[in-house]
Amino acid sequence: MGQLTVSLIQSDLRWEDPAANRRRLERQLGDLGGDDTDVIVLPEMFATGFTMNARKMAEPMGQSPSVAWLCQQAKARGCVMTGSIAVEENGQHYNRLIWARPDGELTVYDKRHLFRMAGEHERYAPGTARPVVEYKGVRLLLSVCYDLRFPVWLRQQPAAGEAFEYDALLCVANWPAPRRHAWRTLLQARAIENLSYVIGVNRVGESGNGLAYSGDSMLVNFKGEALLDPPVDTAGIYTGTLDGDALSAFRDKFPAWQDADHFQLLPDTASGDATP
Repeated sequence: MGQLTVSLIQSDLRWEDPAANRRRLERQLGDLGGDDTDVIVLPEMFATGFTMNARKMAEPMGQSPSVAWLCQQAKARGCVMTGSIAVEENGQHYNRLIWARPDGELTVYDKRHLFRMAGEHERYAPGTARPVVEYKGVRLLLSVCYDLRFPVWLRQQPAAGEAFEYDALLCVANWPAPRRHAWRTLLQARAIENLSYVIGVNRVGESGNGLAYSGDSMLVNFKGEALLDPPVDTAGIYTGTLDGDALSAFRDKFPAWQDADHFQLLPDTASGDATP
């Protein structure tokens, strides 16, 4: 297992203005790149804020300016760029996390758990796959915001003969300030129960629908301890390192994984979706 340096981009977002948000983020990133970091993590729906205006704001996947921008930035900076955007594909809208590598390889994750309290489930389709990506010897499970509340979906599901499926859980979010205690608690809980690092990136500022966001982006280690805990309500770039040797040593010293319950996600016979 290797080491991975990640940069958490805690940023304010312009409401439903993708071009302005791309410009703002590019200015905020400055010359940050592969000499300083391996992965740059942007918030959920970094191009628009958490919009339910899917018909107007979702970008066609094959012609998405924001996907193209992520790919260009990844290549130019020599590191992974990741964050979620609203996309349209095959007549459906998705809240899609894009994992863009500097070599041009693209992995996507469609948010599985849609936030019904905002009507997200009425405007976007749920994802069915839970991809694990690997970069520089570190395996990461991808997730988006509300997914964090559902531990079965995020639980380690190693293949037969393996102890772990992933080494870090990555979660991008637009998680409002009134529920910041839940966000922080769940980030730490997911790290403890999965014996993994957790990378959580949330926005700051106020959205066009009047919701306030405090940030609370965190890098949490496998003990649930915060390695990065940026100031509240403060935009910035916060960089830390995932230490594969330390993770392996702790897993050997405290092998709680050996007592974990074995399970699998079964397909929903009505929709074909994977269902806990």
